[in-house]
Amino acid sequence: MKRLCALAVVVLAVPSLQGGGRGDVGGGVEAETKIVFQSHRDRNWEIYVMNVDGSEQTRLTNDSAWDSTPAFSPDGSRIAFTSNRVGQFIFDIYVMNADGSGVTRLTNTEADEHEPAFSPDGSKIAYVSSSESVFDIYVMSADGTGQTNLTNDAAFDFGPAFSPDGSKITYWSIQDRTTDIYVMNADGSGRTNLTNNAAEDRSPAFSPDGSKIVFRSDRDGNDEIYVMNADGTGQTRLTNNVAEDHSPAFSPDGSKITFVSKRDAENEFFRKEIYVMNADGTGVTRLTDNEDDDQDPCFPLRQKKN
Repeated sequence: MKRLCALAVVVLAVPSLQGGGRGDVGGGVEAETKIVFQSHRDRNWEIYVMNVDGSEQTRLTNDSAWDSTPAFSPDGSRIAFTSNRVGQFIFDIYVMNADGSGVTRLTNTEADEHEPAFSPDGSKIAYVSSSESVFDIYVMSADGTGQTNLTNDAAFDFGPAFSPDGSKITYWSIQDRTTDIYVMNADGSGRTNLTNNAAEDRSPAFSPDGSKIVFRSDRDGNDEIYVMNADGTGQTRLTNNVAEDHSPAFSPDGSKITFVSKRDAENEFFRKEIYVMNADGTGVTRLTDNEDDDQDPCFPLRQKKN
């Protein structure tokens, strides 16, 4: 499961990340960034943060539950995530402070809730609610109130992500045995199929200016990273590797894309790592390197201003 999460942006200068080196994400990002992600490195799924160059990887949660799919609030002060800490088979949306303190449960229903994504103004959280064979996109206020079903259909809907202006939500859906990228208005109206492809298209995320959507597709026989215009035109392949590439997201200025791949450990079951590349697919750089899976790295819809 993949959704758009975010990363906190704090007011510190960073050096430059060019041609596989480490440091700045390039293209005018004027602040140090923190990437939030999930990792199984301690033999349990926990939430971590790291600098945009992969340094200072820090564990935020530490419990026996499965903590996953984290998403920073736009100002970087809070992190929404999925956890089953109240029951082995009960998943809910939680929120905590950016340092891991103050964990608060937001949802408490008979369904499983997962894949949270903040709206650009931080007032709303979109997420997936599933019960038996129903998977719908919901939205709620950031305090957990006002839970509203947006899709309410027979399809399997996953991975909601807001547009930068908050007016649209992109997501992927399984309908009539096909898996495609959709977009709808933030109130659930005006649903449009963007990819309409026989292959599996998943995990969409808007660019910071709202003009592009990056996504994952196996249309060429292997899961790769693609990008398209926000209206679905101009679908272009960015990666070309024997390993599966997935979970893409743009950097705050749109110059980079982070993603997950096993390209350096394709024969090992556990070794998904986090990578970053230029928005045109060049300059791939590995950020994590451990003996287990790192997944769901995410950038914000917008960069925090001084």
